[in-house]
Amino acid sequence: MQITKAQDKKFIMMTTQPVSRLVLRLAVPSIVTMMISAVYNMADTFYVAGLDVQSPAAVGVIFSYMAFIQAIAFFFGQGSANYISRALGAKDRESAAALASTGFFSSLIIGVTIALAGFIFMDNLLILLGSTETILPYARAYFRFILIGTPFIMSSFVMNNQMRFQGNAFISMLGITSGALLNIVLDPVFIFVLKMGVAGASLATMISQMVSFVILVKLSGRGDGIGLSVKNFRPKFWHYKEITAGGLPSLGRQGLASISMAYMNQLAGVYGDTAIAALSIVFRVTMFSTAIVLGFGQGFQPVCGFNFGAGKFSRVKRAFWFTVGVTSLYCSVMSLTGYVFAEKIIALFRPDDFELIRLGASALRYECLVYSTIGFVTVSNMFLQNTRKTIRATTLSASRQGFVLGIVLYFGSRFFGLDGIISAQPVSDGITFLISLPFVYSVMKEMQDII
Repeated sequence: MQITKAQDKKFIMMTTQPVSRLVLRLAVPSIVTMMISAVYNMADTFYVAGLDVQSPAAVGVIFSYMAFIQAIAFFFGQGSANYISRALGAKDRESAAALASTGFFSSLIIGVTIALAGFIFMDNLLILLGSTETILPYARAYFRFILIGTPFIMSSFVMNNQMRFQGNAFISMLGITSGALLNIVLDPVFIFVLKMGVAGASLATMISQMVSFVILVKLSGRGDGIGLSVKNFRPKFWHYKEITAGGLPSLGRQGLASISMAYMNQLAGVYGDTAIAALSIVFRVTMFSTAIVLGFGQGFQPVCGFNFGAGKFSRVKRAFWFTVGVTSLYCSVMSLTGYVFAEKIIALFRPDDFELIRLGASALRYECLVYSTIGFVTVSNMFLQNTRKTIRATTLSASRQGFVLGIVLYFGSRFFGLDGIISAQPVSDGITFLISLPFVYSVMKEMQDII
């Protein structure tokens, strides 16, 4: 496949411009995308929290499912996108196009399959995700529309990742933010004006995700981007081998996160619906804060992929340390802010529920104790993933919200009860930070040896 002038210009820009400028330029649209997505994710919880305590708890239960489908979407999305960025760095556009379509259509097919299975086994699945008998009717109402939207949600994540890794974060931002802004507008209309309650929040999400899907499909291939084509959908062994190498860390991270969240909901459910609702709110708050870290890291990823593919390892390292420095400073500021204003932040959701505020503030303060490490852990995981260190990247990604969290939850709940449950995530964060240090050091040393 012939390289155009626009594509050659993109290659030169990605491999010669100062890495700090490149990361910042690519991070801005990603940060905007992540922030708006985080706002609409938090909007669901904010609006339904005003109805009753079961509604935000139901949203928290379904979030385990959302993490599950995101895990599969990121497996195909980041798996194909990691290869795409390296292939473009090596000027192999034909292989990049084949991986793009293979990743997209594979996720679309699997999304339809998952949605059908969800309708068939709905109640059993919701109980497995941590729903109590009192939450179940609310969870069922929210889940139906999410299931319908599953193929579109998954495929949108795939396209978003592929566009970002090509250095087209602005185009990706247009598709994702359009749907997110629509969701924020539709939420109060469906929930309060049409009196649909928690089901209205789910319907707003479904419609918005479908809109994002259509826009992203239309924008794919614009400019110097790689378009999607059924002709390029070639489910070959080497395609899935590359997708697995690049996407397994994401699958491990998000997949185990889904299991851990469901396990946390089950443990918290012993202490009542308020405990589940409090944890759901705290998770949304920390996810909102972490959106900037993820957005900045997403600005780093294409710079890392292009330059690693081009063999410019010193630029990869400079980009890594610049991104770590900025995100760590931000996380330190946010951890101090969250610790000081914990009660006021939780009270924004349910100002008259004093037990929920007490539990939520405690959980948020625990998280703030180690939140300053999140920047390093997040960027390290992206670094390992983009440099194709599959085993180390998968181990690290599976730690924070996966097997380490599961172990901490198990022992914490048995020895410390509810306090052990609400403090499990920050303990897991601290352990994951310690795991990340030797992993990053070993890869940096390997790259030094190559040079």
